[in-house]
Amino acid sequence: MDIEISMKIKNYINGEYVNPISDNWIDNYNPSIGEVYGQLPDSNSQDVEIAYKAAEAAFRGWSETTLDERSKILSKIAKLIIAKLPELAMAEAKDNGKPVRVAKSIDIPRASANFQFFANAITQFASEAHESVGQNAINFTLRQPIGVVGCISPWNLPLYLFTWKIAPAIAAGNCVVAKPSEITPMTAYLLGEILTEAGLPKGVLNIIHGLGTTTGQAIVEHPNIKAISFTGGTKTGAHIAKVAAPMFKKLSLELGGKNPAIIFSDCDYNEMLQTTVRSSFANQGQICLCGSRIFVEASLYQKFKTDFIAAVSKLKVGSPFNNNTDIGALVSKTHLNKVKSYIDKAEQYGGNVIFGGNIVSVHDSEDGYYLEPTIIEVDDNSCILNQDEIFGPIVTIMSFNDENEVLAMANDVNYGLSATLWTNDLKRTMRVSKQLEVGIVWVNTWLLRDLRTPFGGVKSSGVGREGGFEALRFFTEPKNICIKYN
Repeated sequence: MDIEISMKIKNYINGEYVNPISDNWIDNYNPSIGEVYGQLPDSNSQDVEIAYKAAEAAFRGWSETTLDERSKILSKIAKLIIAKLPELAMAEAKDNGKPVRVAKSIDIPRASANFQFFANAITQFASEAHESVGQNAINFTLRQPIGVVGCISPWNLPLYLFTWKIAPAIAAGNCVVAKPSEITPMTAYLLGEILTEAGLPKGVLNIIHGLGTTTGQAIVEHPNIKAISFTGGTKTGAHIAKVAAPMFKKLSLELGGKNPAIIFSDCDYNEMLQTTVRSSFANQGQICLCGSRIFVEASLYQKFKTDFIAAVSKLKVGSPFNNNTDIGALVSKTHLNKVKSYIDKAEQYGGNVIFGGNIVSVHDSEDGYYLEPTIIEVDDNSCILNQDEIFGPIVTIMSFNDENEVLAMANDVNYGLSATLWTNDLKRTMRVSKQLEVGIVWVNTWLLRDLRTPFGGVKSSGVGREGGFEALRFFTEPKNICIKYN
């Protein structure tokens, strides 16, 4: 699993690594140094068709395997991911720019956990039966795999979210044509070795690399790929829905977020402060669940602002391969420029940069894509800084006076993925949690995940739910059978 400096990664189709049909390639950048270190396939509809045919050929055999056999293979994949954790974490850091210690402690273990969870979950996934009393009939429901499905994952948590989709899809008996982000393809490429070693039958999972506009488009518009699970930007999700909906494909779209962190004065202050630093800037702020809008009760606001600035100032921006690094490189030059543009126009947008905001030059990595964690004070929730998903190490802070005011501001945004609430008032917890227009509310914590729970958002944050049995329901079709007897 060594990674060459100028290697060409390949598509994984029918259990084999293959070049793209066109022999066209895309440069792959190491964001920590701003240099090309390899290439990936620029796949097109021909490559997708070959992958589809491999999946189609494998479907009957895989869908008829026993649950025990599927479970054992998924468990073996999970174990092999952990066995190769150091190499995978290094690849993730090199490809994405995140600190390698974060990849080691979070991303790669979670990728393994995704396979292990669904290895267990599929053995407990049950259907329903209903006796029609007085009618001498019984109804029971089968949950059958859909067929060939498409899974498209983003660049911010590459292997973590790639496996979050493919594990339930194959656990449920489907075969998959999957596309990782073209910005961070390496760990998905390396996963092919693991699939082969684990004994996953050929064609069950096919990994195609390329651009969203070509490779992704070919997957979405393929007439026989019957479901699409996508995580990424809201605009792309809207385009996918426009293409897929008239074809009557099943859709699961996990899209953007502009999540509020609501802090009341009765919170456990030290725990709140420490967690809010993490929820603001984890993974360089490149997590759809980061609390990018911080609302603080007026009586606590000045103290919070002072202490928050002091805590954020201690975060170390540096090379992903330095174990002391808290904030690594942003994922690409294009993304760095986009995020920085909001800082440069902060005053024009009605904000005041009170900490950070500068490009950082890291020793021996001067061409990398580094940015200081940035705090912007605003006084109007309707400003662009509080409405656009910036998706970088930027948070806004503003005060509020009462519960009704902060609820109105928290909900006054196009997105509705998650929210964090800090209070020790149980009645307030219940009132506010019920009224927040989001799919997930964390109370006195952040990103504490139980993989059994439904995950997803409302409004422009997406359609459908992932996780637990929700994912297995998505990747299966219910069929009701009614039997009349005398």
